[in-house]
Order: sequence, then C-alpha cells, then structure tokens
Amino acid sequence: MNRALPRPTALGLTAVVFDLDGVVTRTATVHAAAWAALFDGYLQERAARTGEPFRPFDRGTDYTAWVDGKPRYDGVAAFLESRGIRLPWGDPADPPEADTVCGLGNRKNALFHEALAREPVEVFPGARRFINACRDAGLACALCSSSKNARAVLEKAGLTALFDAVVDGVHAAEHHLPGKPAPDTFLAAARMVGAEPSRAAVVEDAVVGVEAGRAGDFALVIGIDRGAGADALLRHGADIVVTDLGEFERV
Repeated sequence: MNRALPRPTALGLTAVVFDLDGVVTRTATVHAAAWAALFDGYLQERAARTGEPFRPFDRGTDYTAWVDGKPRYDGVAAFLESRGIRLPWGDPADPPEADTVCGLGNRKNALFHEALAREPVEVFPGARRFINACRDAGLACALCSSSKNARAVLEKAGLTALFDAVVDGVHAAEHHLPGKPAPDTFLAAARMVGAEPSRAAVVEDAVVGVEAGRAGDFALVIGIDRGAGADALLRHGADIVVTDLGEFERV
C-alpha cells in the first residue's frame, strides 16, 4: 500500500516507544479471549443469582471500549461500570475467586497465563522488520505495556533483546505511575533510553494509547488499526494510522 508515511529518521527522532499487544505481538486476541472468559463467567453467575438477563462480553466493542490498553484492574472497573455494576476494589492480593475488582482482575490474569502456556506467541512480521530497521538506523527502542505479563510474552516470543528498556504494569505499579491514557508510562520509557518526547515516537493500537502519546507531547504518534478504527485513532491523537508497521518502507 502506497502512503506518504513520515520517515522517523527524517524527523530527527532518536527513539521509538512501542506498545506490545496488537502492535508487536498478536496477543491482543489472547487477552480478548481471556477477558471474555472472565466476564462471561462472572455475568452468568450474577444472572443466576439476581435474575438479571445475561448479556455476554463482546470481544469487539466491549474489549476496545473498556479494557484495551488499560491496566488490568482499571479495565475490570470500567467494563463493570458500563454494565452498571459496582464492586469493592479489594486488594491485589485477593484470590481469583473474590468478587472484587482485584479478584476479577486476578482471575483474568490466571486465564491469560493458561492460554499463554498453551499457545505460541505470534509476532507481526512487519513489526519485527520495523523494529530491526529502527535499531539499524541507530534509534533506541523501548517497550511500554500496561500488562504485567509483558516480559513473559517478550521472552516467549524471543523479543527481549530487541528492546533497550521495558516499562510494564509491574514497573508502573512499583513506581506509582498512572496507566494510559495518562502519558506517564510512555514518558518513563523514553527517559530510560535517554530520549526527550519531542524527539521520540509512540506506536499504539489502542485509543487510550494514542491519547497517552499525544498527552505526552511526543513528536510522532503512530496508530495501528487492529480494530479500533482509523478515524477513532486519528481523532484521539494519532498523527498517522497504518494497518501494519510493514507499510513503512524506510525508517
């Protein structure tokens, strides 16, 4: 596909900060399946208790609107609120069986790990080529993911060595960084590779992610349309939207 795509090196950039799920790896589908299993199970149990009608979690609209790109517990709370359900927040140490936001989040994490153990991690070929091209051109590459499982995914995919720094959900929690759409995690990733936002790019597939890149005043925000919609990504802060990083012929 021919597009007038900006070359990162031509813009004077020194670093690129990548999201993981849906940008570098196809694990967004694994996450969506885990979210669906979590919420469908919870909503069915709730319907049996209360007599409310059961309306399943939609892997397309619900995933994109309420959980994609957000820290896990924030995603749980946002989706429940969309259904008019309010649970106690609880504690990160809550067991997966607990009817708290943290308990449900921990249940989702267990479901994701079960799926991760069964299935290989697929890497988008265009993303791998783009990251390698960035590195060959002398750009620092950092990863910024809301997931606390990001390092496990990177290791299983054999991608750890491609990134000069990683800011994940564990790092964010330890350093009390608010999640996307706040820009703090992206800014932390840029700092870790010695880059100013004005000379760095962000690559994201989630609306909250492009919002975070724009809020951080990054020089370039690249949106990857994996289902959020090009118009939505542009409206929320992307400078350009592609369907795959392989569309960049040159870095």
